[in-house]
Amino acid sequence: MSKRMITVIPGDGIGPSIIDAAIKILDKAGCDFEYEFTDAGLTALEKHGELLPQQTLDMIEKNGITLKGPLTTPVGEGFTSINVTLRKKFSLYANIRPVVSFKGTQSRYEDIDIITVRENTEGMYSGLGQTVSEDGTTAEATSIITRQGAEQITTFAYELARKENRKKVTIVHKANIMKSTSGLFLKVAREVSKRYPDITTDEMIVDATCMKLVMNPEIFDVIVTTNLFGDILSDLCAGLVGGLGMAPGANIGKDAAIFEAVHGSAPDIAGKNLANPTSVILASIQMLEYLGMADKAESIRAAVTAVIAEGDRTTRDLGGTHGTTDFTQAVIDRL
Repeated sequence: MSKRMITVIPGDGIGPSIIDAAIKILDKAGCDFEYEFTDAGLTALEKHGELLPQQTLDMIEKNGITLKGPLTTPVGEGFTSINVTLRKKFSLYANIRPVVSFKGTQSRYEDIDIITVRENTEGMYSGLGQTVSEDGTTAEATSIITRQGAEQITTFAYELARKENRKKVTIVHKANIMKSTSGLFLKVAREVSKRYPDITTDEMIVDATCMKLVMNPEIFDVIVTTNLFGDILSDLCAGLVGGLGMAPGANIGKDAAIFEAVHGSAPDIAGKNLANPTSVILASIQMLEYLGMADKAESIRAAVTAVIAEGDRTTRDLGGTHGTTDFTQAVIDRL
């Protein structure tokens, strides 16, 4: 029986070091994958003259499953976001960002357990209609929400809630002002919710959601929303559990899935053995769950949980004094 092939994009900055940590942990857990490495981002630009080489796209398509480090898109130089390009290219319509409290993190809350399900290809991030007038005084961008896209993502959220034995889905919108786009999303979400009478449905305007996430985060379970709102809210949720270093992300489509660290490439600490690899380790756990390898996922989660709770060789953002390799070894020792 052939081994499962995983496409690996180490990425930029701290990406290669944290991806290396995740792979060592997957191997120690007995996942028995084979890995094909490829480039994207600034690393690819320097090597191949383009941010997203065709060989990388071909490999993602061939293997179906990708583990990805943070990528850097040059700012203000006319480059399209690599992450947005990947999501549109492979129709990765669902972005799943879970946040869970880990005992031992320096966060303001305990017992947080929220999943944000974000539509990943439409809305303000579709990249359509972006123009600036010749005199530079007026800029425009087009936001497009389709019934198909709204139904697809809300159905995904309710199915995920049912699978994970979640009790409530909160539909987040701005339909009171954006009556066309957010209004259509809300209308379709309401229709979908009627198919899931076993799950409580709540509706909330996005600004109220931000306030309540800060004041009473325990009232949230699964959040489903549009692209821009989901981007903002999922980062806010990460702040509830200690920051982006504790937040993984999965991008799911019908034929491909990309699992990633959602934080930036942190070039200021690249090569210094300082980065916390937890985000991409948790992303690899999402990958294992997607592949039906729940036992391996749980063993790695238990090891990471123990390391952070005991403060054993943790990184500086977790209150420790150690680096990437020591933290990784502490997890491996528990496997």
